Amino acid sequence: MSTTKLESGTTTADVAEWRNLLARHAAISCALERELQAYELGVSEYEVLERLAEARKSEPGGVCKARAQQLAGEVHLSQSALSRVIARLEKAGLVERAMCPEDRRGIFVQLTPAGADRQRQAEPTHRSVLAEHLG
Repeated sequence: MSTTKLESGTTTADVAEWRNLLARHAAISCALERELQAYELGVSEYEVLERLAEARKSEPGGVCKARAQQLAGEVHLSQSALSRVIARLEKAGLVERAMCPEDRRGIFVQLTPAGADRQRQAEPTHRSVLAEHLG
């Protein structure tokens, strides 16, 4: 296939690369959704749990919490979509919400022990799917 410069300044190769990226993302997301169902998690739920678990490593005392606004950016969700994910995780007992003491408008999301366990159980499956599709 030859590369043609388009009016927008992109090329047909750019468009093809974009479409390939979208297809790979969709394939990996579908595989992750399918495999994470064994842990009663979707991709977004797993990503939130993993980011909270990672927060433990950077926090003194090993507290697994993050501001909801920060999480939204890290897991690439809108505030409303993240709110729905957090509500599902909270209902399952995997996270808890708390008000930010420094900023009454801010919400902290904290990993519960059950949430930490679920994330640890699902992590090998998550990594296996990534290795299969990206490795």
